[in-house]
Amino acid sequence: STDVGPESERQFREHVRKTRMIYDSLRMFLMMEEAKRNGVGGRRARADGKAGKAGSMMRDCMLWMNRDKRIVGSIPGVQVGDIFFFRFELCVMGLHGHPQSGIDFLTGSLSSNGEPIATSVIVSGGYEDDDDQGDVIMYTGQGGQDRLGRQAEHQRLEGGNLAMERSMYYGIEVRVIRGLKYENEVSSRVYVYDGLFRIVDSWFDVGKSGFGVFKYRLERIEGQAEMGSSVLKFARTLKTNPLSVRPRGYINFDISNGKENVPVYLFNDIDSDQEPLYYEYLAQTSFPPGLFVQQSGNASGCDCVNGCGSGCLCEAKNSGEIAYDYNGTLIRQKPLIHECGSACQCPPSCRNRVTQKGLRNRLEVFRSLETGWGVRSLDVLHAGAFICEYAGVALTREQANILTMNGDTLVYPARFSSARWEDWGDLSQVLADFERPSYPDIPPVDFAMDVSKMRNVACYISHSTDPNVIVQFVLHDHNSLMFPRVMLFAAENIPPMTELSLDYGVVDDWNAKLAICN
Repeated sequence: STDVGPESERQFREHVRKTRMIYDSLRMFLMMEEAKRNGVGGRRARADGKAGKAGSMMRDCMLWMNRDKRIVGSIPGVQVGDIFFFRFELCVMGLHGHPQSGIDFLTGSLSSNGEPIATSVIVSGGYEDDDDQGDVIMYTGQGGQDRLGRQAEHQRLEGGNLAMERSMYYGIEVRVIRGLKYENEVSSRVYVYDGLFRIVDSWFDVGKSGFGVFKYRLERIEGQAEMGSSVLKFARTLKTNPLSVRPRGYINFDISNGKENVPVYLFNDIDSDQEPLYYEYLAQTSFPPGLFVQQSGNASGCDCVNGCGSGCLCEAKNSGEIAYDYNGTLIRQKPLIHECGSACQCPPSCRNRVTQKGLRNRLEVFRSLETGWGVRSLDVLHAGAFICEYAGVALTREQANILTMNGDTLVYPARFSSARWEDWGDLSQVLADFERPSYPDIPPVDFAMDVSKMRNVACYISHSTDPNVIVQFVLHDHNSLMFPRVMLFAAENIPPMTELSLDYGVVDDWNAKLAICN
């Protein structure tokens, strides 16, 4: 492995992002296709099964990364702390080449010295003799287990076990991915890339079950970013007992004052600034009264008593497809999403009411030396997950012009950039007959948002030209196309404690915005 340089790393990172986007889109497409066949309330598809099928289809289309190179060491574009939800996803990325085996290796025919070389290991507690101490791992070799995962016979020095021994002999580093139980809307566990380790010792020992097993001592190479598994555990503790791990720095444990479903922390261990406390918290955008007709029982709404499905009126409003899957994940970005409203007969649990359910993930506003005030999540955010509304006081063009003449600066939703997600849902590289859906034109979003006195947590999200959060316009409580709600979704899998970022548009525009919020 070599240092590819900042510019090349950026290009590789973008390639990783697009590959993961195809994988997630394909996996959700397969899930939704089966859901359509089973009907509303029918049996849901197994997530891991569709994850495997999506990976196989991408392999057949030659879309796996680094499959022809089999890189030893770090994978360009994959960063320490990156989160994955399925083993097949690791294969697609080239991070771990086998969907089941815990040890991935190059065979002797592919190695320059004619001997097998280990490239990566997955540490998930699959062997009773494993001992994971973080930076040091006592890793058990593979083989000898029965169908129930019990050690039933002696292990042999072959395959992955031999490759581990040879990598130790030659001092070759291996990638370590940890598999952790983590309940989320995508799967029951996550896989976290924790960086490069060296195998410093190996021996044959009698395991707890009385059978011989190979043991390997792995030590993490210094100078790398903090392990993602450590950050994951740290964030989990912050949600339940924050003062036990961060006794100083907390200013407030809920700046929303109960207006959100979950509390929003305020943290500053840098200086004495407490600015976010000086504003009234606004959970939803406030629109000018009398500007549009609110939805009512007389308005057109769906009659889907058990939840919206195929043939629904609201599905027709969305160009023939509901925008979300059954986990509330945004399937693809649209110019505008029509969610079910008060005139609809469907229950609150309907999958077409995602943004109305409010904040579900624990967010923290924090003080940063780089960006002033910023926002991070204490939960894993999967690609397409709803985060929150960008809330302020909506102003008409005339009202905005008056404030601007007085020297005040405003946020303009029409200037938010979502170019990164234009290809989300495009499966033309996998499905030969795939056609991108076409959407009707909508009037330009023609309002400004004043956040100088009332705002919510989203207003502290920092600007970036390489954002991990995107904007999606949504209607659900009124019918004015020019005044949609501004909803924020994760543009990629975002690990806990990672700063959230938005592309506010042209530099000259967002400088003024940051003067208000930071």
